[in-house]
Amino acid sequence: MAHPVDEHVGAQIRAVRKAAGLSQEALARQVGISFQQLQKYERGSNRVSASKLFDITQALSVEISVMFEGLRSDASRTENPILARISADEDLRRLFAVYEALSTDDERRRLVRAFEVFTGTGR
Repeated sequence: MAHPVDEHVGAQIRAVRKAAGLSQEALARQVGISFQQLQKYERGSNRVSASKLFDITQALSVEISVMFEGLRSDASRTENPILARISADEDLRRLFAVYEALSTDDERRRLVRAFEVFTGTGR
């Protein structure tokens, strides 16, 4: 399981990249990695080295501290109930793995919409 700090940094990379209007491919190319590697960084499944994090923040034109904003210390960290539920339920882990394996936001939206239609919870 990924470390919470790696997940947080990955989520920050993704948020800043999207806010900058860059695709994973474009950012990956700028920092000299594959877009698959960037995907792993953004999911928190691979830890970003300090030098690569520096390269990413330079490419995104943000201070490196942005990647740690909102991160709480261990003393005040409480477990996310959704993550706890996913880690405790094999079916949810499998479902999440399918979702994460999709390569585009459009595919993810279509999968979510299909579940909404199937369960009758759609908007």
